[in-house]
This record gives sequence, C-alpha cells and structure tokens, in this order.
Amino acid sequence: MGRNSFLISCLALLLVTPALSKTMRQPILSSHEEEMMREVLDLEHQSREAALHNDATFAQHMLAEDYIGIGPLGNVITKNDSLSVRRQGQVHYDSIDISEMVVRIYGETAVVTAKAVVRGSNLGQDFSGPYRFTRIWVKRGGQWQAASYQATVTQ
Repeated sequence: MGRNSFLISCLALLLVTPALSKTMRQPILSSHEEEMMREVLDLEHQSREAALHNDATFAQHMLAEDYIGIGPLGNVITKNDSLSVRRQGQVHYDSIDISEMVVRIYGETAVVTAKAVVRGSNLGQDFSGPYRFTRIWVKRGGQWQAASYQATVTQ
C-alpha cells in the first residue's frame, strides 16, 4: 500500500508540474506595461483598419522616419515606399483576419507577432493566403511608431 501511495504521489506531481511551470513562466507586468500593451493592441487594430481602407494618413503618422519593412519575398520597404503604394492604391485588401497575436514589452519597445490570413492584390496580382508577421513598435517622445515590420508566407 505504501508503494502505491508513493506512485500516486509521483504521478500527481508529474501532472501538476506542467501546470505550475506554465503559470510560473508568464511574466508579471506592471500597470505601466499593461497600459503599454493595451496601447499597442489598439495600434495593431488601427493598423489593420488602415490597411483595409488604404489609409495613407495612418502610415504617415505611425511609421517611423527610419521605418524598414521586409516583405514576404524579402523586398525592403521604406516609409516612403509604403506611403507611395497606399496613395497610388496599388495594394488592395479584401480582408485581414488576425489571430495568435502576442505582444511583448521591452522598456519602450513592443514586439508583436501574429498570424494573418489575408485576401488581397498588389497591382492586380493576388497575394491572398496565410502569413506570420512581426512588427516592432518604439515609443519616442511619448508617441508610438512602427519601426520595423516583417512578413512571411506560411502554409
């Protein structure tokens, strides 16, 4: 009976340990970091809406002057490139469905990773499909700006 109790205790410990380790890995955020996270999530929502409505004004205000984007094919996109494409209406999005978004705060920097399933075209060429993306937001002078973006086609 003693041996069975020991085995049951070991099994219970093995079952509980993963649950404890998951809760222990989650960082404890300060109220300031929680507020920053809410701000970045709101910016991500605004960014999605701006893309759907081809809003160059949002990009003008929210992209850092030294912004660099990396497209799914490895092409480099500057702030001026992004503004030009939007102003000329070269890119059109029918839908952008975002999931699996994670925001991590590092001082005055936020790193966002997510999955996006898009339907759209660039100069009439369809680019619909699933993507993973990373966007880096930096808070400068009290204002969030997108400093970098990278997208990868997934399956």
